[in-house]
Amino acid sequence: MRELLGKMLKYDVTTSHGLVLVPSQSVLNQEHLDLFRQHRIDFMGIITTTMHEHKLDSVSPPDSSQLLVQKASQYAKDLFERIQSQKKIPLLEIKNDLIPIVQQAAENPDLFQLFQAVKAKDEYTHQHNIGVGILSTLIGKWLNWADNEVALLSLAATMHDVGKIKISQEILLKPGKLTSAEYDEIKRHTILGYNMLKETVGINYRVALVALQHHERADGTGYPLQLKDSQLDRMSRIVAVADVFHAMSSKRPYHEMMPFYEVVSRMRKGFFGELDPHIVSVFLTNIIQNLIGRTVKLTDGRWGEVVYINPTDDTNPLVKIDESFLDLSRERHIHISEVVI
Repeated sequence: MRELLGKMLKYDVTTSHGLVLVPSQSVLNQEHLDLFRQHRIDFMGIITTTMHEHKLDSVSPPDSSQLLVQKASQYAKDLFERIQSQKKIPLLEIKNDLIPIVQQAAENPDLFQLFQAVKAKDEYTHQHNIGVGILSTLIGKWLNWADNEVALLSLAATMHDVGKIKISQEILLKPGKLTSAEYDEIKRHTILGYNMLKETVGINYRVALVALQHHERADGTGYPLQLKDSQLDRMSRIVAVADVFHAMSSKRPYHEMMPFYEVVSRMRKGFFGELDPHIVSVFLTNIIQNLIGRTVKLTDGRWGEVVYINPTDDTNPLVKIDESFLDLSRERHIHISEVVI
């Protein structure tokens, strides 16, 4: 029953006489569990939700990030199906109808609410396109790019995977490990997307370059051309960072979403060599500074609030748990598993 600690009640827990013992939306602690035992409450009948699931279940305003992302993802799904059948990219429609939704979603000042909204949970492919579009837009703003550059970046990022419409769905959605031949086939989406966009009338050439280069890495280990550092368009480097973050934070056909600390750690490990170090630094700094005041779930199952970011060890902050404090820089075996919105 200790697994109930930190969970939020979905419904009231009542006594056999119908009196409310603990109201819905209460976050369960040890006192609640003791109370349940005293009143012989059946623990198996207690229905809970995590705090962030409660937020997602609550009514959202019409312009919330979640609804905007859902709208954009459905639009992208319909759009990509039309591109597949008509063999043509409706550039003007994308610029006028889809990109404004992507940019509006990126305006949300609540960073972790936005991250929760863009995580792909079921229909990965199209949610990924929109998620990368929104995250890239954010990075462009954090880098103080001009509005016209950010708009071009939003377009390039949203269309970065368009070449996948020419890849077999069976391979794209395969739940197990890909064979080397299947992986080689998937890698072709970069060249296929580049050719499709390059031939689109009125498109900026850099949009096509992003489709080609977003899997290239600064140390030459990427694909399809093993380009290095200065050979990569800066938009391609931004989309690469957004692409990696979104992929690791989402549920995909072949693996579950990773815990928060692991996503940040993996991006940091590739800090020099793979991804552009300046872009990674700006991205992670903005994320980590937004942790202050957040409720987090730790890898040992406890819940707490981030109260201080250590400037020399920013991924291991000071966390307040009830009336005590836990310094994650000293407790190296405990990490942030999840950030609650």
